[in-house]
Amino acid sequence: MIVFRYLSREVMITLSAVSAVLLVIIMSGRFIKYLAQAASGALDPSVLFLIMGFRLPGFLQLILPLGLFLGILLAYGRLYLESEMTVLSATGMSQQRLLAITMAPAAVVALVVAWLSLSLAPQGVAQVAQIINQQDAMTEFDTLVPGRFQTLRDGTRVTYTESLSENRVDLGGVFISEKRLSQDKSKDRGISVLVAEKGRQEIRPDGNRYLILENGFRYDGNPGSADYRAIAYDTYGVLLPKPEVSEDISDREAIPTRDLWGSTDPRPRAELQWRLSLPLLVFIVTLMAVPLSRVNPRQGRFLKLLPAILLYMAYLTILIAARSAMEKGKLPASLGLWWVHLLFLAIGLGLMYWEPLRRRQAARRAQGVSHA
Repeated sequence: MIVFRYLSREVMITLSAVSAVLLVIIMSGRFIKYLAQAASGALDPSVLFLIMGFRLPGFLQLILPLGLFLGILLAYGRLYLESEMTVLSATGMSQQRLLAITMAPAAVVALVVAWLSLSLAPQGVAQVAQIINQQDAMTEFDTLVPGRFQTLRDGTRVTYTESLSENRVDLGGVFISEKRLSQDKSKDRGISVLVAEKGRQEIRPDGNRYLILENGFRYDGNPGSADYRAIAYDTYGVLLPKPEVSEDISDREAIPTRDLWGSTDPRPRAELQWRLSLPLLVFIVTLMAVPLSRVNPRQGRFLKLLPAILLYMAYLTILIAARSAMEKGKLPASLGLWWVHLLFLAIGLGLMYWEPLRRRQAARRAQGVSHA
């Protein structure tokens, strides 16, 4: 029991540290993407942390298996390096018993991953999709920041205002620059610039929102050319475009797991098998990590780390490729993703029993030579 608690504690501490580092790296990259969208006016800055919170279960369901895999490699690698595993082996600790002990924290991680994959992650994706839809319904007024140039429509439209009322209806000192493209958007027809002393938002019965500008000018022409047109106006109406928010979220990722059962469509069936694969992945990578963590103290603890990571990445890559093939109907649902797990289960068993088998064969040969 003491050995069990000691080994489990070492694995869980290393798992927590590795997972925390991976989570910070992944969330930082995604947060920068959202921050860039907020800076361009495509997202309301107030929803950034809300989106990151809802995306957290989706990140963790992929981070925790990798964290456990690396945690076992690093924790047990240190024990081999400091000869603690040699002492445990001398007291009867076999690879099979070590694997059985490691499966206990792996089962805890698998339960957490199953909870994330089957319940929390789909709910989080649904909430993010709802927020994104709300952002899509917003106009420049909802994301406009006074004193800042805001880019929309892939950079073809720039809006600026000196002041904005608290109810986000009235503007002062308005500047709008927009590229005039042909209908097929293949030819640049110049730039239109609107300036006005003030403006206001107006919602028409059809639901479209317009910016009504007052006391200003419109300039049409090409930069660097003297051929341009200037129009003075008292009132001018501009249709407000909706910000373009890009988020790689598929509808099936937001479907509750209970609604995926019994579906005959390849895409929901692939999604269901993917969600079930993540907890199963935990046990198989544990089976591979235990023998891979065995290192010679002379070689160092990081000798097998790179090959082990490559093996894990191959597992995950093939699993994702099989999921994509299943969605496209290229793989039958009966075969699905299970063949990938069976393949790496066989690899894990090979890693587990190859070294003991090789040692027994070497001992038999040595014994035969001694008898001869």
